[in-house]
Amino acid sequence: MSLPRFLMGDNVHFPEDIFVIHLEYPRFVINLKDDSIEFLEEISNADKDLLEEETKNLIEEASRFYDEQMQLYEE
Repeated sequence: MSLPRFLMGDNVHFPEDIFVIHLEYPRFVINLKDDSIEFLEEISNADKDLLEEETKNLIEEASRFYDEQMQLYEE
């Protein structure tokens, strides 16, 4: 099975939150409401420095994905 890079997540217990799930390494869930990120796997020390630099890019990509999806729903 081929999985998409991003998925949108929704939960009735968090009605104000907007979740996007990133399925490639490093797998994470981001809440676009406050840009908080929860990584779903252990991150190696070697990767931590790289991820600190990439966090901004990951947030921007997740935000673009969400915006594109919302535009498609509106069409």
